[in-house]
Amino acid sequence: MTFAVLALVALVVFGYRVWREPRRIGNAVWLGVAAVLLGLWLVVGLSDRVVVVGLLAFGGVVALVLPGALIANGVLMWRREGHTLGNLLSLLAGLAMLGLAGAAAAVVGFGGSRWLVAAVASVVLVAAYLAFLFVALLAYSVLYSRIGRSKRADAIIVLGAGLNGSTVPPLLANRLDRAVERLDADAVLVVSGGQGADEQVSEAEAMAEYLRGQGVQDERILLEDRATSTEENLRNSMALLTDATTSTVVAVTNNYHVFRTAVLARRLHLKLHVIGAPTATYFVPSAFLREFVALLAQYWRTNTTIAVLMASLPLILTALR
Repeated sequence: MTFAVLALVALVVFGYRVWREPRRIGNAVWLGVAAVLLGLWLVVGLSDRVVVVGLLAFGGVVALVLPGALIANGVLMWRREGHTLGNLLSLLAGLAMLGLAGAAAAVVGFGGSRWLVAAVASVVLVAAYLAFLFVALLAYSVLYSRIGRSKRADAIIVLGAGLNGSTVPPLLANRLDRAVERLDADAVLVVSGGQGADEQVSEAEAMAEYLRGQGVQDERILLEDRATSTEENLRNSMALLTDATTSTVVAVTNNYHVFRTAVLARRLHLKLHVIGAPTATYFVPSAFLREFVALLAQYWRTNTTIAVLMASLPLILTALR
């Protein structure tokens, strides 16, 4: 019963925080806490041992299948998207999960010094913390992307992405198509993106040309052609929207990038909502892992402090024995 009450309290806090400001990263943490407490209540409250064993077995299967799926995705990304560290993230995550599981199994099965056991326990605790954050952020990102999806917008900002010379690639085309879907009768479109070293025109110009091909009138398109980052996309585009009638602004990016963009907009004190466009399925795992790493880095002090405290706990307990 205690876990049920605590889960209810966490859900109430979560709901209130989302109502006040849905772009807070802490909302994801409260959602995760509520889910963990709810899970503990279900497990503790279940009297059917078969059900409990079934749940544990399901968790074990997931723990075995997930690393393999991540490794396969990493290999696919390496082949299709190029040999960069960002495209290796899912592969590295899968290998790390297998390595950690192997180390833990070896210590449990073959034993070892108490300090070795403590060291492995420290790594497991930190990994559990990261896994909790990842799942919580993933779940809340999906939830946030569904908040206000049908809300009317006076202006829509489309964030740029790399071009193929002067051509809009599929990833960016999906953003533009999503913006056209949301375009109301009197709304304006801001296309934002500068010109990279390997691009023949600015991203904004290429996007504007694509929109014209979709039947969007020239007078409804505003070009912001200097931005080189998401922060500049948002700042520069909002600066163009000085008209008081543009009170409701929506920014469009790809689905994996939605929540981090929303968190950034809040940090910049920009009043806008972010919605997502579809992305090729194989691209999402590595892309979201990149977003996760970026959010960890953004709040590195908090995350480092918590990780150090969790890693220290088994070592301190071992020293006191």
